[in-house]
Amino acid sequence: MRTLTCIAALSAALLMSHSAFAESTAARACATDIKSQCGAEMKSGGAALKTCMKTHFSDLSEDCQVAIIRAAAVGKACRADAKKLCADAKPGKGSLAQCMKSHAADLSDGCKEALAKTSAK
Repeated sequence: MRTLTCIAALSAALLMSHSAFAESTAARACATDIKSQCGAEMKSGGAALKTCMKTHFSDLSEDCQVAIIRAAAVGKACRADAKKLCADAKPGKGSLAQCMKSHAADLSDGCKEALAKTSAK
């Protein structure tokens, strides 16, 4: 279980640095937890927020932890699709998420499956 927690915490740290996280299901599920555990780091973002999320992962609610793990699974399953279909998408303001949505029909089966599991909750 400790290994899973570490993997999830690292995934959370990576997600927190990604602008699409702000619009994600995980962000909504974690908003209160992040504010209570890492409120000061929210404003600075970046490395400070990553470190805080990693440190406090086990203190987050179960819903937040599950949402982060699911979001990490989507990120892993869709990474190749994002590189292939949205290589020109500039980071920030949800442009990658918008690009992926515009290519929904072109996504790999693995990516589609991961997205379906995330939205099934």
